[in-house]
Amino acid sequence: MRLTFALVGAIALTGVTTAASARDYLSIAGSSTVLPFATIVAEQLGNNPSFKTPVVESGGSSVGKKGVCEGIGTEFIDIGNASSRMKTGELEYCAGNGVDLTEIKVGYDGIVVASSKAAAPLNISKADLGMALTAKVSACSSGVQNYNCTQMIDNPFMKWSDINPSYPDVEIRVYGPPTTSGTRGSFVEMVNEKGYCKKDELMIAALAAAGEKAKACRAMRQDGAFIEAGEQDNLIVQKLQEDPNAFGIFGFSYLDQNSDTLQGAIIDGGAPTFEAIAEGSYSVSRALYFYVKHA
Repeated sequence: MRLTFALVGAIALTGVTTAASARDYLSIAGSSTVLPFATIVAEQLGNNPSFKTPVVESGGSSVGKKGVCEGIGTEFIDIGNASSRMKTGELEYCAGNGVDLTEIKVGYDGIVVASSKAAAPLNISKADLGMALTAKVSACSSGVQNYNCTQMIDNPFMKWSDINPSYPDVEIRVYGPPTTSGTRGSFVEMVNEKGYCKKDELMIAALAAAGEKAKACRAMRQDGAFIEAGEQDNLIVQKLQEDPNAFGIFGFSYLDQNSDTLQGAIIDGGAPTFEAIAEGSYSVSRALYFYVKHA
């Protein structure tokens, strides 16, 4: 409800309804993670006689942030939602198109690595999770002898147990969002880059020798260990329900909605729960945003 009140207040303050008056409804698009919340907001607004029910679409955070900034008029969306905050370049793109925005932080969300409850639970460090999924690792990380430790090689880990014998003895197979997704961007920054590459001494040395920065670690594997599954998180949920050895990356709300069949991995000793995300103790958490266009 607080989310609804915040958005209604922003609409009243910015006059976005005037900009949308020619088509008589608000158009909202963006993050698949924010989609369930945006849908609730749309329904609540539709119950108010002052508003028609907004049209809500997904497409990813980049669609929401770019779409709301493309221009003024009925052919453009009125509100973009995102699971990552706008960067300077995105704000400059807005200003260049004459678009003025109000940013509303609507809450916090956790990014989960989920699996079927039919599978053994995964209890993993953020560093090892990043090592499992980043495209390149230090040659010495593979455990193969006589490699130059300052070299980076294609990720050789085929099973979770190759990284740590205590992990499940099954192939690494993780479904996740595409590069247009704010969830993908937040995950690779928090897990691959900051969780693994900026903390693993071997990787730090290999990156330095290659003249690369830790951002290079945001590239995900393309050998089948990580599989892009599009912006529809429900499709990832279906994959996990069909395949007990697979894992999926998406926002906490989808885990909560499917808690009868799915479980979340424990990361750095913390389980994904409402309380842990709200207080910031779950280590893979981020803020969610609405970007409301002024009239």
